[in-house]
Amino acid sequence: MAEEKKLSEQESLELISAMIQKVKNSYHDTGIGSLLWGTVVFIASFVSFLRFRYGFNIGFDIWLIVMGAIIPQVYLSIKENKSSNAKRYDDDAIDAVWLVFGLTIFGLSFYQSTVGDTTTKIIQEEGWVMMKHYINEVKPDEQLRPFALSPYSLYILVYAFPTLVTGMVKKFKPMIIGAIVTYVLFMISCFVESQYDFLLGGIAALLCWFIPGVILRKKYLGQKKANV
Repeated sequence: MAEEKKLSEQESLELISAMIQKVKNSYHDTGIGSLLWGTVVFIASFVSFLRFRYGFNIGFDIWLIVMGAIIPQVYLSIKENKSSNAKRYDDDAIDAVWLVFGLTIFGLSFYQSTVGDTTTKIIQEEGWVMMKHYINEVKPDEQLRPFALSPYSLYILVYAFPTLVTGMVKKFKPMIIGAIVTYVLFMISCFVESQYDFLLGGIAALLCWFIPGVILRKKYLGQKKANV
């Protein structure tokens, strides 16, 4: 009985080890998601910077491409989940982090789009308005519409959060470094004009997602080629 129990324990350890190895080998990150988000956020940010810098109009809201990227992202996530035979124990936690990230971005967008109208309504009910007064009187006073100050600085701050968590959990240094630099970019954005926030946000998108995505994609294709 003792030998049978000892053998059973040994077999159990071997089985657990084999399962862990199977999960390790079956898990992969194609890098497509990072490349997708890094690309669209960089384009939207950089075009926004150019638009504010040079005062041109492209005829539509460039940030709609970020909203449009949600559809292929969902498709790719479903496809990757179906193609994966097993998931690592920390994958659900990472998925939850990015879900909260998405909800936070939506919340910031909702705040940015509503705070001006809501504030305008409140101050009108109180019987006063915001005015822009030039100290040297080179221009007449102008009535201002309330708006959120430098909201894109907050976006940059939020970009770093899920990237740093993912990098630390997966022990993926490019994301860790990208997130740390993005925190620095956030602090810089607090001291510059709002138009430069978009430029800094574009750099953050490259560091947090696009460059790590290129590295992940190259690694994934290399592993796939080796397994063929």
